[in-house]
Amino acid sequence: MNPALTTATLVVRHQVHPQHEQRYETWLHQTIEAASQFPGHLGVDVGRERHGDALQFTSVLRFDEMQHLQEWLASSARQWLVSQAQGWLQDGDNTEVRLGKDFWFAPRPAEQAPPRWKQVVVSFLVILPLSLLVPALWQPVFSVAPWLAGYLMSNLLITLSIVVLVVYLFMPLATRMLDPWLSADPA
Repeated sequence: MNPALTTATLVVRHQVHPQHEQRYETWLHQTIEAASQFPGHLGVDVGRERHGDALQFTSVLRFDEMQHLQEWLASSARQWLVSQAQGWLQDGDNTEVRLGKDFWFAPRPAEQAPPRWKQVVVSFLVILPLSLLVPALWQPVFSVAPWLAGYLMSNLLITLSIVVLVVYLFMPLATRMLDPWLSADPA
């Protein structure tokens, strides 16, 4: 079975009262340690974002399959840990479960997604330079191997190169670098 299809992800969002942030950080380390002891645990990523006075923690826990994630969710260890933190949370224990590799990053809730025009600007800034540079980088290969220089084959190689570079390298880099701008509240 394809691991990308069976991977299970738990996204936990906690908005923490300001006076409990340090206590929550300690609790979070205990929770990460407890989760790591469960079968199929693949890792945890934690994002922190300030919302007014409160700090929102987004934790992304990955397991190799849904059964292992469900064992963690139903465990007495997790139930006890969540009960310890309830008084520190403004909006309770908000969880979301996903299958597959869709959540190998810390997602934002839909209402906090950047405006479409900002997504267009970032995409344009990433794709334009690549669409100018990648064909030039392929030219020496096309001169040496003329069978690759045909219209269909050359466009296939150039497009594939651009897509791979955008998805795996430049778009993640650009969104991390521009995150303050992308997540800025419209004024």
